[in-house]
Amino acid sequence: MTLAADTRRAVRRNPFVFEALQAGVLNYTAAARFLDVGDLDPVAAALRRYAEELPDHESDARDARVTMQSGLGAVNVDEGDGGPDESEALLAVGSHALVPDAGSLTGVLATGEVDARALAHVLDRLAVEGIDVTAAGVAGDALLIAVDRRAGPDAVRVVEEALGGVATTPTD
Repeated sequence: MTLAADTRRAVRRNPFVFEALQAGVLNYTAAARFLDVGDLDPVAAALRRYAEELPDHESDARDARVTMQSGLGAVNVDEGDGGPDESEALLAVGSHALVPDAGSLTGVLATGEVDARALAHVLDRLAVEGIDVTAAGVAGDALLIAVDRRAGPDAVRVVEEALGGVATTPTD
């Protein structure tokens, strides 16, 4: 494999490097040092050439309504104890579901133009803001994240802002 191919593979293993490369805000020498795939100058040159081939970074706003619901909790829907079932769930994975009036989590629900890319962007933004996410999912036109009750208002703000600029599909 060539150094250029090794460099591109290393970039794809580190999506934040790819995004910075595509946005044109990457220090090539620092990135070459971070990627550690060969001598700095040739790797930096390979990064420059790669950047020239990429389309410019673009984002689009998503039209979605963001609401907050307190009191969510995780329950096991397979217990058959007469408690909440999956039909009441805002999010279900396997036998576990987040249902209303069952705990101390706050759900932030975005409905409208949402997809997995929007969810990934929202999760990245929440991580940068230091907001821990307990659960998250997207299906159809709904995106849900669950956070600690006290983080709910900040999470709503971050989700609204994040949906205002979701990166379009990167090409490579």
